[in-house]
Amino acid sequence: MTIEACADLVRRADPDRFLATMAAPAAARAPLFAIYALNVEVARAPWVTQETLIAEMRLQWWRDALAGIAGGGEAGAHEVLTPLAEVLTPGLAAALDPLVEARRWDIYRDPFADETALEAHIDRTAGTLLRVAARSLGPADETVVGDLAHAAGLANWLRAVPGLAARGRVPLPDPTPDGIR
Repeated sequence: MTIEACADLVRRADPDRFLATMAAPAAARAPLFAIYALNVEVARAPWVTQETLIAEMRLQWWRDALAGIAGGGEAGAHEVLTPLAEVLTPGLAAALDPLVEARRWDIYRDPFADETALEAHIDRTAGTLLRVAARSLGPADETVVGDLAHAAGLANWLRAVPGLAARGRVPLPDPTPDGIR
């Protein structure tokens, strides 16, 4: 239950963010590894079971854990939650809730209603993650961070489209060639 465990999880599951974090000053790495490890845990929660109720419970557990940190309560014993509670302020913990909530989309096979819904999903996942990571390091220009988060989130989403489609999800509002243009 250390930052090193978080770093190892990120190294194995999200190598791009691991390398980016390693390029950061050493003092900045602890909050980044903890936040990115949370993202790994939350992102995979819907995929580790075929049972929607169990996936919902996993995500709710994370929402409750973050609410506990936000409320100043004790963090449970978990390889990611414990170090996360040590590096997050209550405000940052609360700010991560939209990320966890957005992962509910991964549980079900419902398509996005339209492009606006897809954009909102990208903002709640990649946008929330990058905004919280940036704020963990100090004051940041929200517009710049938001634009970067959207661009990175969209690029990552497009990289994930084939895998999502292979798992029976409909990752684009209109997956036809005309809809993609």
